[in-house]
Amino acid sequence: MNATPASLEHAPLGRSAAYPDRYDASLLFPLPRAENRAALGLAEGAALPFVGEDEWHGYELSWLNARGKPVIAVGRFRLPADAPSLIESKSFKLYLNGFNQTRFADSAEVAATLERDLSAAAGGRVGVDLLGVDDAALTPRRLPGECIDDLDIAIDDYTPSAEHLRLAEGSDEIVEETLHSHLLKSNCPVTGQPDWGSVMVRYRGSALDREGLLRYLVGFRQHQGFHEHCVERIFTDLMAKAAPEELLVLARYVRRGGLDISPWRATPGLRPPSPLRLARQ
Repeated sequence: MNATPASLEHAPLGRSAAYPDRYDASLLFPLPRAENRAALGLAEGAALPFVGEDEWHGYELSWLNARGKPVIAVGRFRLPADAPSLIESKSFKLYLNGFNQTRFADSAEVAATLERDLSAAAGGRVGVDLLGVDDAALTPRRLPGECIDDLDIAIDDYTPSAEHLRLAEGSDEIVEETLHSHLLKSNCPVTGQPDWGSVMVRYRGSALDREGLLRYLVGFRQHQGFHEHCVERIFTDLMAKAAPEELLVLARYVRRGGLDISPWRATPGLRPPSPLRLARQ
C-alpha cells in the first residue's frame, strides 16, 4: 500500500465529516500537483510536456432561488492541468452540499460563485457550465476508436510497469490511431476504494504493440493514485517508451459520491472529442 502523501494529512478524505447546509468556500481543500509530478520527473516550475484539463461533473448540485424554491442542475467543471493544485474530491462534495440551503438570485450568480471559489482553490481559471438534468450534452456516448479489451492475453502483473509498453514488431510506418479500454481500475490513495474507468489513447507515431498497451493499462488495477496522476503517468510513460509525434490520453472515471472526474493530457495542439459522457458515468 502506498504511503499517504503529506499534503493529505489534513484533508477530509477518509475522515468523518458533517455535511454542511450553508455555502462555505473554505471547505475546498487544494492538493498541490508538484509532489506526484516529481515522481514522474516533472520538476516544479518547469514547463509541462502536456496540456490538458480535469473535467468534473457534479450530479448533486442544488440551491434555492430568491423565493426559496429549489433549483437543480448538473455542474461541469474544467480545471486546467497547469493550475498548481487539484481539488480533493470529498472537499469538493462537501462544498457543493453547502449550496443546498443557500439562496441565490439566479443561476448566473451560482456559476460566478463556483468559478471564483474553484479558481482560487486550484490557482488557475476553472470553467463552469450549469446543465439541465435533461440536457442533450449529458446523453451517453461511446469512446471513439478501437477497443482492445477482447485481446486474449495472460496477465499476472497488477501494478503499472512501463516495461509492458513497446512498439509493434515489424512496423516501420507512422500510423494515426485511437485505441481505448474499459478495463482501467485504480484505487484511492487514502481510502483504498476502487475507482473504475475507461481510457482512450490517440497518437501519431510508430505503431504500439496493443497487447503490451493492454497489459500496461490493466497494471493500474492495484495501483493507488488520484485519477489525474494516473493519466499523467500513462502520458509520460507512453512518451518515454514510444516517443509518438502526437499523443492524447483521456480517462473517463465512473462517478463516486455524486462526482466523476475525467482528466485528459495531450501534446500541444491536440484536444479530445467534444465533451462526452459514457454510460457508466
